[in-house]
Amino acid sequence: MLVLGIETSCDETGIALYHSERGLLADALYSQVELHSEYGGVVPELASRDHVRKTLPLIRQVMDEAAVQGKDIDGVAYTAGPGLVGALMVGVSVGRSLAYGWQVPALGVHHMEGHLLAPMLEDNPPEFPFVALLVSGGHTQLVRVDGIGHYQLLGESLDDAAGEAFDKAAKMLDLDYPGGPEIARLAEQGTPGRFTFPRPMVDRPGLDFSFSGLKTYTLNTVAKHKSPDGLPDDQTQADIAVAFEDAVVSTLVIKCRRALEQTGLERLVIAGGVSANKKLRRELEIALAKVGASVFYARQAFCTDNGAMIAYAGCQRLLAGQSEELATQVHARWPLDSLTAVSPQ
Repeated sequence: MLVLGIETSCDETGIALYHSERGLLADALYSQVELHSEYGGVVPELASRDHVRKTLPLIRQVMDEAAVQGKDIDGVAYTAGPGLVGALMVGVSVGRSLAYGWQVPALGVHHMEGHLLAPMLEDNPPEFPFVALLVSGGHTQLVRVDGIGHYQLLGESLDDAAGEAFDKAAKMLDLDYPGGPEIARLAEQGTPGRFTFPRPMVDRPGLDFSFSGLKTYTLNTVAKHKSPDGLPDDQTQADIAVAFEDAVVSTLVIKCRRALEQTGLERLVIAGGVSANKKLRRELEIALAKVGASVFYARQAFCTDNGAMIAYAGCQRLLAGQSEELATQVHARWPLDSLTAVSPQ
């Protein structure tokens, strides 16, 4: 089965073609980071308009690259949520229209299921069951995964997600959007140990997260070390960045180890934009190796939003016979554990 995947949930337009037997045939991504950076975050109306401009040209580009015509496509998958409603509507409208014209089934994909399954696109994919740490701009969740759609929520953030915390900390230091990569780059110049930031909620049982207190601690530290120009000096900014990154990474690692211990599983998947953080990957590999567990993640290009993960997830559900009626439906919020389960292939 050949599936066209369309991702337009936020500020990236991702298109891909995935074949159930031949794998990923082609993919393309357009990022709106430059468009939104001057505002310090995503402007929903601008995001929607840019998806309108970019979606069809990228579809043509990917189909040309794979030497594929409309008659060759067996199904269309598009992100139906969670995300920005206006942005989602662009992908849904285009995807459903193409499916109707080509007379093939179409299916709305859960954005976080796409992230969760992105490591399946790699040469060494994880086997079910496993624990997944989903860390993106809007989500921080630990999920037990026994198969596609077989999800049990173990813990989640009670306030800011890890990605949001990175963005807000970066703004405090007058860094560009998105904050995660900027904090990581600045942290490479920092002096570890000068500042020690709290590891929120690690001293109590459970697998939930909270990053609002860490955000406040960071704000107070920045304010305490202000120079005449309103910001700490360059080295202090770097030292704050490394302390902040250490606190987030340490918190995530502790909760991941705890989740594996509680479930008795030995495989961890990390997915979402924050999973691209090199320190997080390194610290998880070290920590899990000590307990005989393994960590899996997607390549850097597939950590952020992309069409390949949507095409793959959609293909698995279309192969199982799932599809949707012609009426379009999007979900600004959509619990992952509410999805229909797919029987193991």
